[in-house]
Parts: sequence; structure tokens; C-alpha cells
Amino acid sequence: MYRDNPALVLNADFQPLSYFPLSLFCWQDAVRAVVKGSHAVVAEYDVRVRSPSVAMKLPSVIAVRDYVRPRAHVPFTRFNVFLRDRFRCQYCGEEFIRGGLTFDHVVPRADGGRTSWDNIVAACGPCNARKDRSRLKPLRAPFEPTQFDLRAAQRLFPPDFMHDTWVDFLYWDSELEQ
Repeated sequence: MYRDNPALVLNADFQPLSYFPLSLFCWQDAVRAVVKGSHAVVAEYDVRVRSPSVAMKLPSVIAVRDYVRPRAHVPFTRFNVFLRDRFRCQYCGEEFIRGGLTFDHVVPRADGGRTSWDNIVAACGPCNARKDRSRLKPLRAPFEPTQFDLRAAQRLFPPDFMHDTWVDFLYWDSELEQ
């Protein structure tokens, strides 16, 4: 009954902690965090939960009480490379959200290429295999992204489920309809 009621988790500045994957708590963790006092309820579902001594509406949006500072540098991970490249092969431009991408060294390691932000791009298997033979160049040069770059990329991938109470917090700075 309650399993379809996740809570969107916001930072103390009311920005989502993460867009992709979207920062969510299951309803049990959301209730636990609110009762413990580490999170505040921002919006609620119409569904109530009860214990022997307390009844409350399930939170649909919660915010941490103490600001969580984002990392100064983006960690170099496979997921972050794919996110930076928007889950697109950097040679053919095809999108691969559900898998199918690999790391590719623009300058091969055999030629002195390093495994770093400025030499790794996302590539599909076929392009990665034919890159060396056909001297393919990436559509976009690899670069070290900032937190802002990754946040902008994260926002391009809307969640599968979005409750009405989440919209204002996920797209508060998008252009308004006329």
C-alpha cells in the first residue's frame, strides 16, 4: 500500500541532493528521518501511517536540516564519465541510457594516453572497436566536469515517477510557460 510513496530528499537549500539518480528515500526511511529529527517535512502525501501512539501523513518531500556541502572535485568514476557525456557515444552520438557504453581512451594507453578526465570518453562497443582503424575523433573533447556541469547533465534525465509535490523542487529554475 505505501511502497509507491517515496520521498524526494532535498538539501537544506531545497535543492535535490542528486538529480540522476534522483535522491529518494523509501517511505520507511523518510518517516524514520523525520521522527529522528535529521530531516524536516516539506510536503506530504494524502496517505496516513499509524503507530500505536502516533498518526502522520507520509512525507513526499523532506529536507536535511544541516546543509550537505557538495564535493569540491567530481570523482572520476565510470558513471560520472557517462553522465558528463550525457550517456551518448562520443563517436556516433547514439544515446545508451540502459547500458551499452564503454570507456574509451582517446589517446590509447599504448601511445602514452592516461586514464583521466581529459583522455576518456563514453563510446559504444562498435565505435570503440572501429575507432583505431578509422581514426575516429570524439564529437566533443573530453574535459573534467565541475559539480555544476554534472548537475546540468543530471537534470536532462527526468525520473520515471514524479509526484506533483516534487515539480517545484526539481524544476524551480526552468523557464515558465506563458
